[in-house]
Amino acid sequence: MSEKRSGKIGILVGGGPAPGINAVIGSATIEANRSGMDVVGIYDGFKWLSKGDKEHVRSLITNDVSRIHFEGGSILRTSRTNPTKKIEDLQMVLSTIKELGITHLITIGGDDTALSASELSRVSEGSLKVAHVPKTIDNDIPLPGNLPTFGFQTARHVGTEIVKNLMEDARSTNRWYFVVVMGRKAGHLAVGIAKSAGAHVAIIGEEFTDPPIGLEEVSRILEGTVIKRRAMGHDHGVAVIAEGIGEILSLEELKAIPDVVIEYDEHHHMRLSEVPLATIFKRIVRRIFADRGENPTLVDVSLGYELRCTPPIPFDIEYCRDLGYAAIKFLLEEADNTPENSGGLICILDGESYAIPFKKLREQEEKKIKVRLLDVQSRAYEVAYEYMLRLKGEDFTPENLPLMAKAANMSEEEFKDRFGRLVNPISGKKLIKEAALLMK
Repeated sequence: MSEKRSGKIGILVGGGPAPGINAVIGSATIEANRSGMDVVGIYDGFKWLSKGDKEHVRSLITNDVSRIHFEGGSILRTSRTNPTKKIEDLQMVLSTIKELGITHLITIGGDDTALSASELSRVSEGSLKVAHVPKTIDNDIPLPGNLPTFGFQTARHVGTEIVKNLMEDARSTNRWYFVVVMGRKAGHLAVGIAKSAGAHVAIIGEEFTDPPIGLEEVSRILEGTVIKRRAMGHDHGVAVIAEGIGEILSLEELKAIPDVVIEYDEHHHMRLSEVPLATIFKRIVRRIFADRGENPTLVDVSLGYELRCTPPIPFDIEYCRDLGYAAIKFLLEEADNTPENSGGLICILDGESYAIPFKKLREQEEKKIKVRLLDVQSRAYEVAYEYMLRLKGEDFTPENLPLMAKAANMSEEEFKDRFGRLVNPISGKKLIKEAALLMK
């Protein structure tokens, strides 16, 4: 252990849980102790700090944390308290941190916590050095080299196993599952799970270029996929829908649904967990088929909470231990603690760790952190799309159209009329080709 240093390192967790949090806490604590620094664990994110409460903390030492990297959840718990809503709250957080003797701070969280960390670093004017460790199963923080945010790999792995089981149940019982997967803005997790499990279709917000969209628009994609599978001789399947679809749906349509209450969290994000998207789409699609005298078995599943506190897989354990170590190295490096270099987001690329200054993560004109959406023009998404069994231009050729129309119990013209304008996220030559097929 190094010679004792003055000051303390604080650690807190914000936002939703993600596999690997404890590995970051453990690694950071061990390296801080080795470097001669005391560590203070802060419970419940910014919740108590913003109230001036200094009681909800604990000392962390190596013996406390040496084996916690295997565990899911967060030993420090977490909250979505937003200290940036009022400057008084932000100043109270800074004041309370100083009263606790904390001179360096590690925040673990997603884009909202990153914003809070950025603002705290700014108002401290260099008196508090802040390292933010990016955490979210949504994978929506723009890390260099397209690196995943920690927790994503574990969530995709566990989610894939669940969807694989649902696919087998669907095959065994001749039913359809509509599975809504967490992802507030980005569809990385939904596509990652669907692609890995071989689900029959994935629907994400990024493929819709002109929001808000109607419930009918999404429902028609689901309806078309069910029909296409039927034309292939199968009455079962699994559709994966990104939760973030809820944020681009028509607010008027959602509010008109009985028992749906639109609520917002402290960061002014819609509480998507309160909007039962899987149930809503199931009911709409079921009604569509019932109007044609059909009654397919549809089952709704919402998947997300099961993934957030699961124990991390080895990838995230190793990754998070590296991140915790890197956070301490950044905090303790010899550098002028000016506002420009006193805070940043910790990254590891090509085996090297560094911090991206907070100012580079901020949107130019808005008080928020940039979000990484799934690129629907990428080769990775092209592979996912090509393997989906959603209706495409090829289904409207003279060879295939009669089969599709028959499976839908429609005439060919009715089929083209109903499904010819489905959203197609693949642009360029492919879109031109499919548009040409539809015009025949």
